[in-house]
Amino acid sequence: MSRRRVVVTGLGATTPIGGDVASSWSALLAGTSGVRTLTEEWAKDIPVSIAGRVLVDPSEVMERVEMRRLDRSEQFAMIASREAWKDAGSPEVELERLGVVIASGIGGVTTLLDQYDVLKEKGARFVSPHTVPMLMPNGPAANVGLELKARAGVHTPVSACASGAEAIGYAMEMIRNNRADIIVTGGVEAALHALPMSAFAAMKALSTRMDDPAGASRPYDVDRDGFVLGEGGGILVLEEYEHAKARGAKIYAEIAGQGLTSDGYHIAAPDPEGNGVRQAIAFALSDAGLTTRDIVHLNAHATSTPAGDVAEANALRTALGKDADHVAVSATKSMTGHLLGGAGAVESVFIVKALQDRMAPPTINIHNLDPAVTIDVVRDKPRALPAGDIAALNDSFGFGGHNVVLAFRTL
Repeated sequence: MSRRRVVVTGLGATTPIGGDVASSWSALLAGTSGVRTLTEEWAKDIPVSIAGRVLVDPSEVMERVEMRRLDRSEQFAMIASREAWKDAGSPEVELERLGVVIASGIGGVTTLLDQYDVLKEKGARFVSPHTVPMLMPNGPAANVGLELKARAGVHTPVSACASGAEAIGYAMEMIRNNRADIIVTGGVEAALHALPMSAFAAMKALSTRMDDPAGASRPYDVDRDGFVLGEGGGILVLEEYEHAKARGAKIYAEIAGQGLTSDGYHIAAPDPEGNGVRQAIAFALSDAGLTTRDIVHLNAHATSTPAGDVAEANALRTALGKDADHVAVSATKSMTGHLLGGAGAVESVFIVKALQDRMAPPTINIHNLDPAVTIDVVRDKPRALPAGDIAALNDSFGFGGHNVVLAFRTL
C-alpha cells in the first residue's frame, strides 16, 4: 500500500511582527524587526530588557472573560488556531478523525509565577482555581482540542526549542498512520517574565545589545552576542492529501518528511561537530524521498548565539554538500527573536509561505558575516526561488540536544 500523503491546508500565526500570517509574512519580507524595549515595571530590574512581544496583544482580539481562564501561551494557541482553521475552510470532519498536536517548551510559566506571587502576597484563598489548567504544558493543545471537539488525540511534545517542529512531525505521522485525517498542529510560547529572562541572562544566552533592540538579533554576524527572547505561535492545519482534494481544499504545500535525532553531547551547548544535525537532515530527505539537489531553501534555527550559529552552518554545509551553494538560507529569528517552543512552528509557517510565493525572506542585521559561515545566507532583501517543483527544509534544535528537521515541497 502507498503511504498516505500529508498536505498543509491552513495557516495561522501571532508573532512579534504581525497579528496574523499575512501581516507577519509581509513584515518578514520587508525586513522588519519585532524586537523592542520592554516597558513593564519589572523589566527595569533584570539584566536584559529587550524582547519580541507579539505585535497584536490578545486583548485586542479576545474577550476578557475568555482570557481570564487562559494562560498567555494558551491565548496564542487559540488565536493562531482559529485563523488556521478558518483559512482551511473550517472543514467538516468526523471528530474521531480530527486531532490536535500543539507544543510549548515551557508551558504556562507566567501563570505559575504570577500565582505564586498571589499566594505569597494574599494567601491561598486568592489563588485562581484556573491555575492548574493554565500552567500545564498541554494547556494550549487541550484548549484548542476542546474548542474543535477533536477526538483522534490531543498531544503535546516537549523538546525545548525544537518542540514546535516536533509537534508538526508528530502530527504528520498521525495522518500517515491513519489515526486522523486532519490535525491542527504547531507551537506556542509565552515566557516574557522576569524569572525566565533573568535565568537565560544568567546563562549568558541573551543578547545584551539593549541600546539597539532592533539590531540585537543578528544571526551569522561576527558580533552576535546571544539570542533575543520572543513570544507568540504558529499553527498549521495538516490534512491527508486525498481528503483535502475531495473537499476542494486550498493546498499550500506537502509536508513530505522529518528527521529526528539527539546529540548526546550537552544539556545546552550544541555538538560542535554537528553530527546529529547532519543525520537529522539525511533522515528528513530520505523520509521525503528527496535529495540535496531538490532543496532550494532552508529556514535555519540560527538563534544568534556565538557557538550555535557556526556549528549549525558547518553542519548544513556538510549535510548538503556541493548542493549547499544553491540553497537560500534564511534566519528569520533576526526579526522575530527566538520563540522557543513556538519557533519551529512559526518558521514552518514561513517555509510554507516561501514555497507558495517562491520567495526566501531576508536575514537582517548582518553587518559583518562571520567568515566561518560558508552557507548561502539571504541578506537584507528577499530572494526569488526557482520555478517548477521545489522543496525546502526547516530545522529546529533544543536544549537537551534535540534535533528536528522538516521537509516541505510544492505540489
